[in-house]
Amino acid sequence: MSTNFTVIGGDLRIIKLAKMLAEDGNQVYTYGVEKAEELKENQNIIMCNKLQEAVKNSEIIIGPIPFSSNGKDINAPFSDNTISIRELMHVINAKILIAGSITPEVYDLANDEYIEIIDIMKREELAVLNTISTAEGTIEIIIANTNKIIHGSKVLILGFGRIGKVLARKLAGLSAKVTCAARKDEDLAWIRAYGHMETNINAIGENLSEYDVIINTVPHLVLTEERIKYVKDDCLLVDLASNPGGIDKRAAKDKNLKLIWALALPGKVAPVTTAEFIKDTVYNILKEIYKK
Repeated sequence: MSTNFTVIGGDLRIIKLAKMLAEDGNQVYTYGVEKAEELKENQNIIMCNKLQEAVKNSEIIIGPIPFSSNGKDINAPFSDNTISIRELMHVINAKILIAGSITPEVYDLANDEYIEIIDIMKREELAVLNTISTAEGTIEIIIANTNKIIHGSKVLILGFGRIGKVLARKLAGLSAKVTCAARKDEDLAWIRAYGHMETNINAIGENLSEYDVIINTVPHLVLTEERIKYVKDDCLLVDLASNPGGIDKRAAKDKNLKLIWALALPGKVAPVTTAEFIKDTVYNILKEIYKK
């Protein structure tokens, strides 16, 4: 059964998502994406000039990921228009909004307008699938920013959550010598069970001088100024953690280390695949909603 969707704003992932939803036979109304030429080719996509026009025939509104960068307007890089969060919430009164990285302030506005708001980035299935793109993007960064092959390189991964697990496996598949660092005994046991070398994060220090690449996945400071002094000069540092990250940026700069803070890799390295993951997650959400 087809559904009416409205897509408002968003980056290339959301543009690809709109196209995929239309190709599935759904009617898709858009606003804030007028620069997306590829959406003009599909007869199931209606590109609207007014926000009210875009939302009036849909119960499901899909917004950007992340929803906003400044807390006032939604992210709409494919538009010259500014779309304020407050205006959007008022217009989509009593509908369902699916977007990503929603702040508490946006939830409050949604409650005032009787909007059911769903942060798609909190969905476990999407978080797991996004680790694939993140891992492959990280490998691309390593290849582009080192003068060694990955085979035989000594790589330290800080953290053994979703990203750490997938990344360690892919690097080991390229014959890197992978060590994973974690705090919990159960994580250290899993690292060993996966066949990687393990170390406790609390114990890292002088041993940091062994590694050609150090990758952080922990969302708080781990590679401190005190620890960075042990990192060898030609080591590549990659921080995958969201703001404020897990690597002391100033200390790395003072030591003239190459540091790449690689945020939002899935959307940058694989927007089509990421859009497929988002689409599947949207359909899962709708199944849950309509079961109620």
